Amino acid sequence: MVMSEAEIKTTLVGSYPVPAWLVAAPSRQALIDATRAVVHTQEKAGIDLVCDGELYRFDINHPETNGMIEYFVASMSGVRTDLTFEELMEYRAQQGMGFRARPPGIVEGPVGHGTLDLPDACARAASVATKPLKFTLTGPHMLAKTLADKHYGAPDKLAFAIAEVLARQVAHLEADVVQIDEANLPGHPREWEWALEAINHVLAAVAGESGVHLCFGNYGGQHVQTGEWQALISYLDGLAADHLVLEAKSRPVEEIHVLRELRGDLKLGIGVIDIKTTRIETADAVADDIERLVGIMGEERLAYVHPDCGLWMLPRSVADGKINALVEGRDLYLGRSRS
Repeated sequence: MVMSEAEIKTTLVGSYPVPAWLVAAPSRQALIDATRAVVHTQEKAGIDLVCDGELYRFDINHPETNGMIEYFVASMSGVRTDLTFEELMEYRAQQGMGFRARPPGIVEGPVGHGTLDLPDACARAASVATKPLKFTLTGPHMLAKTLADKHYGAPDKLAFAIAEVLARQVAHLEADVVQIDEANLPGHPREWEWALEAINHVLAAVAGESGVHLCFGNYGGQHVQTGEWQALISYLDGLAADHLVLEAKSRPVEEIHVLRELRGDLKLGIGVIDIKTTRIETADAVADDIERLVGIMGEERLAYVHPDCGLWMLPRSVADGKINALVEGRDLYLGRSRS
């Protein structure tokens, strides 16, 4: 599909609240219908680059999550998902894993595709979309960090093995944009060098436009880790991506200024919708935020505006209100800038 020619495009980061009727009566057809409803909601609102709300990861056994980890690693070969009590206690003793009570799996052998089938999930979304489509997946750094490894002996080796699996799947994705999400690295910036090597291996397999989303972790309306964008400038500069998708609305304003240090050809997507509150932004507030961002970095650098992170923990009515405010605010800004 041909991307919109709007100077600044609107998109979502990825997730959308799971429709209650899908949870109540799940089936493949219900999943297709739910995907159609989520995509149509975005298209009707005027979102330029739509996504499937990450419903492809829906699991009736875990309807409260969006499957950011388990969907990927539980399907891969070489990963065992039934854990002993001793393994659970060993995992909980690790530093940096306080946001999880258990690992999604134990790596016991070479990681392989198993039953993971991202091209099928992408094709399902593409079949119901009439506007340009973005497909999202979790990056190798985060997947490696959450697993308990008994085979590779080092997180960088595990991450690159996962990256090889993801790259071979990504090469078959038919989407206008492929976005890789890394929500753990901003809290562990000293791991940037091996994280960069792994994600760039996946990005190299993207046929179309590529994006990378980073945030400081969002769960239950709270940050789950601390950090700052300044610590990741070298990582961001080294990404073999076309654009970034960054959390900013709930971050200190001065952090935006450091992004001006990034290489000139790396386009930016900046969050102007706060997903940590149920308050729906006004179009005027969104337009003001965009105007401020453009004043800092220039309109030629700002490729996308979007929510800070995924919308899956919000009520659907609130998520829809925020989506509409995003488009209305962008349009209001463009109307001001052209007058």
